[in-house]
Amino acid sequence: MAVRWLCSLFGKPFDGGKRMDHGGPQQQQQHPMEQQQPAYHPQHPAMMRLYEIQKEVASLGPQVCTFSGLQNDRDYKRLERELTRLLLDVDQVDTEGKPELQGARKRAAQEVEGLLRYLEENATHPSRLAIEQLSYEARQLVDERVVAPQRAGGVTEINDELVDALQQLVLRLTQVKTEGRVPLRKARYRALTRLCAVQDVIEGRTQQQTLSLPLSGDTHEAVNCINQVMVKVSVARSQLVALLMGLSGRDSCAHLSRILTEMQVELDALDVSGNAVIRNYRKQVVEEINGLLKHLDLEGEGDDTRRYDLAQNNSIREIEGVRAHISHLREGVLRHCVMGDLSFRPKAELQGLLTQLDQVDTAKNPCIREARRRAVVEVQAVITFLDLREALAHRQPGPNEHPSHRAVWQVLGSLSELQAQVLGFDGKRVDKSYMILEELLTKQLLALDAVDPQGDETTKVARKQAVKFAQNILNYLDMKTDEWEY
Repeated sequence: MAVRWLCSLFGKPFDGGKRMDHGGPQQQQQHPMEQQQPAYHPQHPAMMRLYEIQKEVASLGPQVCTFSGLQNDRDYKRLERELTRLLLDVDQVDTEGKPELQGARKRAAQEVEGLLRYLEENATHPSRLAIEQLSYEARQLVDERVVAPQRAGGVTEINDELVDALQQLVLRLTQVKTEGRVPLRKARYRALTRLCAVQDVIEGRTQQQTLSLPLSGDTHEAVNCINQVMVKVSVARSQLVALLMGLSGRDSCAHLSRILTEMQVELDALDVSGNAVIRNYRKQVVEEINGLLKHLDLEGEGDDTRRYDLAQNNSIREIEGVRAHISHLREGVLRHCVMGDLSFRPKAELQGLLTQLDQVDTAKNPCIREARRRAVVEVQAVITFLDLREALAHRQPGPNEHPSHRAVWQVLGSLSELQAQVLGFDGKRVDKSYMILEELLTKQLLALDAVDPQGDETTKVARKQAVKFAQNILNYLDMKTDEWEY
């Protein structure tokens, strides 16, 4: 069937009007053309009309299967309008009361109804709405902290608080579940690429603030011109951020690209008379312009399936290979610990895996970054488990050890046993064993909170480290069960 085949090309099965989800159709139906040939000649007016409608449905199929917007988007309304018209056209086909023609018309109607349902399901899916909410939060943040001050003629203040807030939004976006749906993966990827581009622009601006620029106009006559370009670049930077976040109603990527290119031409025409300092100054400004230009090609970003469907990505494959190695080492560590054997300490291998992960090319893809970060956490969890086991095995408390310090070590002993269970846990959050582990870890945090250092500095430091250790175990358990996907 033409539409089902087209949908499958975009990673989504189509079921001819039945409920569609990422796990596959509930019941595969055959297209009229795939079933036994009807008694009516293909040239019958009713069949000819149904074939014409099927061609139009086939042309709309891939658009529906990859549409990643919302119900108020122009393309959604257009697709809905076109499909509704086709549904009416199907309904108007005269079947002359013949069962064969009625069956063909019914199947054609199911095709169109299925596409309409699929279009609506993805546009109103909770994950799609979550992506839109996070995008809205990002727009609000960027508008308030970057775009609005620039438009008001003020100075945009770039600080760690803003950078951290953007990074947190990126992390929350990577954790949105897409259930394998192409439209949801596409929407998440497009939102991430724009937010990460804003991050790069802002980070570039932060670096520029540390330079002793612009140079004094008294140095050389060309410096005045470069300084003027620097002012224009600052304005263009805010315009670019506004464009990326959908906060610019007038400007376009093409217009801003033209302005930046004109700046480059203006800088290239300058005569710096062999002055190395000024030549270096111009080079820095040109590099900043190039940095802005590279973010202006995002209009078609996300249309290439290979960018947001990461199952076959080489970097992801490399990360998955490392994770398989981690799993093997983790099982070995836990098996030896059960036997009371502390000789198995593959720390050199684990450190090598960290080095390997550090060398993975993420191509600035936020989902690959998150996949790598999670793999790093898995390695670090095994390393910290081995370190604590070793520390507990070699611990030799003195007779004058402070009682509070001893209490902290007792909690650490309990945490080590719980961490072994967390490392071996392979369930879900709804499992009873998960709830028990979470409760026991929380109790250990409460036990640490109840420890009174009584002014002993060593105990204060030890308790602080133990609290952090317990929180890391809880975070690791949470990460293992959050059902994150690429």
